[in-house]
Amino acid sequence: MALVLCNSILVLLCFLFSSSVSFSTQETPNPKLSRTLVNKSLSLSFPLTSVPLSSHSSATFLSSLASSSLPTKRPPPVTKPSTSPYNYRTAFKYSMALIVSLPIGTPPQTQQMVLDTGSQLSWIQCHNKVKPRNPPPTTSFDPSLSSTFSVLPCNHPVCKPRIPDFTLPTSCDQNRLCHYSYFYADGTFAEGNLVREKFTFVGSQSTPPLILGCATDSSDAEGILGMNLGRLSFASQAKISKFSYCVPLRQNRNGIAPTGGFYLGQNPNSHTFQYVNLLTFPQSQRMPNLDPLAFTLPMVGMRIGMTKLNVSAEVFRPNAGGAGQTMIDSGSEFTYLVDEAYAKVRNEIVRLVGPKLKKGYVYEGALDMCFDGNAVEIGRSIGDLVFEFDKGVEIVVPKERVLADVGGGVHCLGIGRSELLGAASSIIGNVHQQNLWVEYDLVNRRVGFGKADCSRSVP
Repeated sequence: MALVLCNSILVLLCFLFSSSVSFSTQETPNPKLSRTLVNKSLSLSFPLTSVPLSSHSSATFLSSLASSSLPTKRPPPVTKPSTSPYNYRTAFKYSMALIVSLPIGTPPQTQQMVLDTGSQLSWIQCHNKVKPRNPPPTTSFDPSLSSTFSVLPCNHPVCKPRIPDFTLPTSCDQNRLCHYSYFYADGTFAEGNLVREKFTFVGSQSTPPLILGCATDSSDAEGILGMNLGRLSFASQAKISKFSYCVPLRQNRNGIAPTGGFYLGQNPNSHTFQYVNLLTFPQSQRMPNLDPLAFTLPMVGMRIGMTKLNVSAEVFRPNAGGAGQTMIDSGSEFTYLVDEAYAKVRNEIVRLVGPKLKKGYVYEGALDMCFDGNAVEIGRSIGDLVFEFDKGVEIVVPKERVLADVGGGVHCLGIGRSELLGAASSIIGNVHQQNLWVEYDLVNRRVGFGKADCSRSVP
């Protein structure tokens, strides 16, 4: 996920207790005590009001998966998550990004974070006594107010260059503290110190101290909740067994902004989900174009309307060099396909509605299948868009919303060429995850899909 967010987002936070959560309240060498604490639970929900994207922002989401698959990346070993229950429910704002609001520190300070299954490092905006180049937002985290905040020194194992867990190696700053610089595919960045801090939900209920970035200089207002398979992602450090989210339709209903749902732990709707097993890769299998920490799906084909595209399933699978990997990413707005698949999609769109294409138009350098005319009529001419996976599991994008509104009366198919990201992989973005529960079952290494009205996913 590449961070390009509107900095003028307004948030309304409400607290409602309605779902089970459990996690360790402290780091302790006593295994009996640890097990006892893990089995405790409480009920929490943090609904977050959704607001539309500002009309003046023409930001395009690209994926951090592009940078995370560079040959210089040396991924750390993956730690298998605990099977202990860890249940937490919240809602997120959907305005290109999926934004959750989480309580961090002791006492907790609410922080806005972009839910990103395509990156590892979680980070928050922090105050800095020295005025940064970009003034921090008013909602930034104040370390001096938290009794559980600590900074990682340079001699911490994570800070050693021989164990680079991030896109770029960490370094020592002038105070002998661990400094990081994190760059995304679109050129945005965040940098600061690596720290340890708890996510404190209610009273003494909290995660153990987790390693995250404390950004004192960044190009965006929100932080990142890194949720990929890396050992330093939030999901891995907090030993979450599964998590899920439900992306609402982007259009407002009667002037009310849409709200989606986010669960840590068991989702009560999971009995309706269809699951596909993730493709996994041994850590010893070093392939220059492969990101082994991404959620790689066994995609086998695509359909547009009544036509099954003549694309081999091998196109969507990694080859000997890792090219062709198909990933699902909550942090990418649009979907990107490798050249062979993209060409077949575009040829079919040209066959169906070619005369109606907006000639010479490319939205933000990414989407070139765009239209000026009646989006409903054009959508009917195109038909449903279907992504096919193993075991007959499908993501069906109905014809009524096969085109994405990009503003100015223009609608685009929402599919770009992955070559634009500098990646030889396909990425399924959140625009094609609308009105779906998407569950990441980390213990069983699978992803589940379930149809839903996501605007009603959290009461």
